[in-house]
This record gives sequence, structure tokens and C-alpha cells, in this order.
Amino acid sequence: QVQLVESGGGLVQPGGSLRLSCGSTAFTMKYFVIGWFRQAPGKEREAVSCISSDGRTYYSDSVKGRFTISRDNAKNTAALQMNSLVPEDTAVYYCATDSPHLDPCIAPDFGYWGQGTQVTVSS
Repeated sequence: QVQLVESGGGLVQPGGSLRLSCGSTAFTMKYFVIGWFRQAPGKEREAVSCISSDGRTYYSDSVKGRFTISRDNAKNTAALQMNSLVPEDTAVYYCATDSPHLDPCIAPDFGYWGQGTQVTVSS
């Protein structure tokens, strides 16, 4: 069973930063789009950012200019650098892969998911 593993979540004050990481030992992600999604309590899962195998990126309007997605194909990992965090960024963040295309960056197109990591932005 393919599993992705996220790490790096936690509690941070507004204006702070966190860096999420994602990796897999059972699936080679380098040929596929990697996406970061989030789900807040009572809300639907939403796309945060996606990155193609050749490094093209997509960001949702709510995080554009604050978050940066990256990937290291040699290490089979991805990261999401989150700066200038606000309470509205509080959610469980998921890493996903297996989508063949960058646009659209939507959850149903991704076949493999991590277990999620909690990000809480609060003073």
C-alpha cells in the first residue's frame, strides 16, 4: 500500500512560519504532480498548492505570496514553506500525489495521500 508521510506541523503564532515535508518510500513521485491540500473543521478539503514534475507551480489565491512549494525528485520528497501564517490557515494539511496534470489542482485527481499533519495558527 502506497503511503505518503507528512511532517512539520504544529502550533505557531500569527505571522510565524512552518515548513511541511512529505515523502514516500513506496512510491516514486518524480513523474507526477505533488499537491498540498488542507481541511479545516466543518469545511471541505481545498487545494493549497501543486507542483508538476518539472517544477511548474500552482497556488490558491489565499496562500499566493506567502507559501512556497518545492520538490526534490532525487530524494522523492516535497515541501511547503508557509510564511506569514494567519489563523485562517489552521487546518489539517495533506500531501498527495499520482495526479498526471498540474491544472486543475483538485483533490479527486490524486490517488495517494498522506495521513495529514495539523497546523494551528493561534496566539
